[in-house]
Amino acid sequence: MTNELTVQALHFQPSFEVIPDDEAQTSKELVEAMHAILETTFQDTGHAIRSVHAKAHGLLHGHIQVYGELPEPLAQGAFATPGNLPVVMRFSTNPGDILDDKVSTP
Repeated sequence: MTNELTVQALHFQPSFEVIPDDEAQTSKELVEAMHAILETTFQDTGHAIRSVHAKAHGLLHGHIQVYGELPEPLAQGAFATPGNLPVVMRFSTNPGDILDDKVSTP
């Protein structure tokens, strides 16, 4: 593995996260919007389903191998220590409604 990076990675610093003054209001509005979608889809289908990415196509179980020779800027957070990390990945479509497979979505 080479230590040459084509893009310069940054070491994480807490100053990178900027929390806007209206963060609490934005969060409240998102929760209200998601709840409205949940209520609508429940009324339409009679089932409790996710408000977005409702139709699951599959799950993958696996692991990520974290190598010890990672370049220093990449060896941060979960990738700071060599080893195996468990992974679960869910494949789904965008809409909150469970649409027929014939319907094209982005």
